[in-house]
Amino acid sequence: MKTEHSMMLPQRFYFAVIVSCLISVASAQNSEMQRVDIFPPGMNGVNRYRIPGLVVTPKGTLLAYCEARRNNSSDWGEIEVHLRRSVDGGKSWFPSQRIAHRGNRIEIAEKNTKENQTARFQTVNNPVAIVDHQTGFIEFLYCLNYAKCFSMRSEDDGVTWSQPVEITTSLEAFRNSVDWRVVATGPGHGIQLANGNLIVPVWLAYGKTGDHRPSVAGTIYSTDHGKSWNAGNVAFPNRGDFVNPNETVLTQLSDGRVMLIARNESRPNRKLISYSADGISGWSEPFFHDQLWEPVCMASVVNHPSSPGLLLFSNPHSLEIDADGKEKPSGRGKRVNLSIKLSEDDGKTWRFNKTLDAGASAYSDLAVLPDGTVACLYESGTSIVYARMSLAWIRNP
Repeated sequence: MKTEHSMMLPQRFYFAVIVSCLISVASAQNSEMQRVDIFPPGMNGVNRYRIPGLVVTPKGTLLAYCEARRNNSSDWGEIEVHLRRSVDGGKSWFPSQRIAHRGNRIEIAEKNTKENQTARFQTVNNPVAIVDHQTGFIEFLYCLNYAKCFSMRSEDDGVTWSQPVEITTSLEAFRNSVDWRVVATGPGHGIQLANGNLIVPVWLAYGKTGDHRPSVAGTIYSTDHGKSWNAGNVAFPNRGDFVNPNETVLTQLSDGRVMLIARNESRPNRKLISYSADGISGWSEPFFHDQLWEPVCMASVVNHPSSPGLLLFSNPHSLEIDADGKEKPSGRGKRVNLSIKLSEDDGKTWRFNKTLDAGASAYSDLAVLPDGTVACLYESGTSIVYARMSLAWIRNP
């Protein structure tokens, strides 16, 4: 029989056990979530990479792409689209390649009155990839100087790309609603519906040439695997409580409907939601979702194939608070605390909210790997980071 003395272990023993347990938990957590910078500033002489997009091809290859802003971080300037591929789930990456625009150079002239100089540049913006699971091809859309829209395709898993084809005329039908002067696809990724149609979000601004507001948002679609594109209806008008809807993300729900989630500058500081049976027309009256905070920043949404109705959403979970600790209407929350939300009921409620990056973090795009691992490409500080995580990591408080 053990004596009372033999049962009394030193305090440092218990401390060691606690530390060991904490290390084990941390190690498990770390194994369920990894991060790596794949578009750091300065790489290939690029001042700043921004506006990430991410898709997984039918072969399981990751395609990570973004705007390569050569000289500064401005939305306007010498901007290219660069892409990196990974064939091992993001453990390693091929060198980045410039994939657009390879057509005739179309420059903008901007005069600097202080220096009395005129700068000429070409802005290639808002890249969007769409995976066609029926053909195995990757369709790719982008805009030029926020005025023209182009389409191209990869038939070899993102290694090479076809010559761009201009599709700006497909957007002319939107002029029935707004006389737009600025156009931007996505950003992020588009989707293929169960019926094979390809759908891409788009926003249009109709103020002065070059201004990004006032704006509305809708979709464009293809019924022939990207050979041609057509304009859908405006889903988010700029009226009443809905102020300047723009960058929009979308997914198909378990009942077949398409859900759009729009960035906006409205008083409630919440994302706008609308539904459509086909992702083209018949959009429901938009509403603000209380759980989806809006720091006026692009977000991402993707459905997880493991269970019907299982959705993932990424966005900076941030609000602007006044001196009394109250939320400021029409406040622009800081772009910090990028979080992954998880819904088990097609986005009606978001049960889990897990911080991915508590620091400065902004635009993001989500994808799901063949093994069910969740991937996120996002802006962290001045870099673009790739992160992969398990559903268990997201559900763990």
